[in-house]
Amino acid sequence: MAKPKRDELNQILTSYHNTINDTLQLFEQVPSPTQDKLSWNDVLQISDHLSKQATIVGMLWTGEPPKSEAMKETMEAYFNALQGFLLHCHGSMVGAGTTLSSSIHASVKQIVDSSFRLLQGSVSLYEGSYENGRKPSIPQLAGAVWEACSNLKKVPETNIKAIGRAMAHVAVSMKDVLREMKELKPACSSPELDASENETQISDEDDDDDDLGDDLSPEEFEVAKMVVEIVSETLVVIKELIRAVTDMIKLENPKDNTEFVDSLEKLLKLCQGIGVQIDELGACVYPPQEFGLMKQTVEKIWETIGEIETGVKSFRNSSSEALSGSCRRLQSLIEHMETELDTRIEAEVVCKMQNVTV
Repeated sequence: MAKPKRDELNQILTSYHNTINDTLQLFEQVPSPTQDKLSWNDVLQISDHLSKQATIVGMLWTGEPPKSEAMKETMEAYFNALQGFLLHCHGSMVGAGTTLSSSIHASVKQIVDSSFRLLQGSVSLYEGSYENGRKPSIPQLAGAVWEACSNLKKVPETNIKAIGRAMAHVAVSMKDVLREMKELKPACSSPELDASENETQISDEDDDDDDLGDDLSPEEFEVAKMVVEIVSETLVVIKELIRAVTDMIKLENPKDNTEFVDSLEKLLKLCQGIGVQIDELGACVYPPQEFGLMKQTVEKIWETIGEIETGVKSFRNSSSEALSGSCRRLQSLIEHMETELDTRIEAEVVCKMQNVTV
């Protein structure tokens, strides 16, 4: 194969890559609300066409190595399909908020990256120049494009679905914290059993993560039970929030959407903030328990819950009775825990003062 033809294919691929990267810059900004919104179903249809183009690239290598002209024509057809897909996808993002835009952008990037790995692999195979001596597997690279296009079908179609899904991820994380808290158990008070545990301590060193809660004192275990109640009720609040948000789907209007979506994004940030606070609260349960930090954390949860309830009530025709009820129950649990923590903090202060006096 003559060297000029090799260089020509690489130059063509580089030119396509630069053009696609320029097009991707469009995704850094959501299209103007005045622009006509393109159909998401059309985007999915174009992605199916792109999958077929990936199949055509793969078929070039099912028999004799393709000629230079065949390679150029196939690359051009693929580039045109990819460019059309990107432009149409961007046009479908009219009215998309931060969360939906991020979901679409991530999926689009996966398609673009897998596409150029396929084209680059095809050019490398044509040239016989393999990176690190590894011959590219064209069927495997084409399969990655198919998978990326298939994943596009999982992207939420609306802001509400995208935000609801992001809130659901927070709920899943909370379930993990709740499960860990429920697995905690108090230390054994029997000296004989304590000695037995000490004998097996060395052999169980690899399982330290499973035994983190085994040494909770009865007092610490009582605090852990209060945390379990708070995490459990917070999870109920998040579930009711998701239900309230999904009930607003009829309120979403792509033509006049900005304020509505901004309010939903704010609710999501509050929800994610509670997720962080629940993680912190769960971490505080392990000895030595930090009562002061626990109190600060539950106070933040209290404040955030109030903001969430106010935010949901600000929407017209929103159903928030169930959410309000769960918020009241959670705030009652927080009040009880704050009282208990104040008692323990006061006891710690008295104990320290006595030690200083002695």
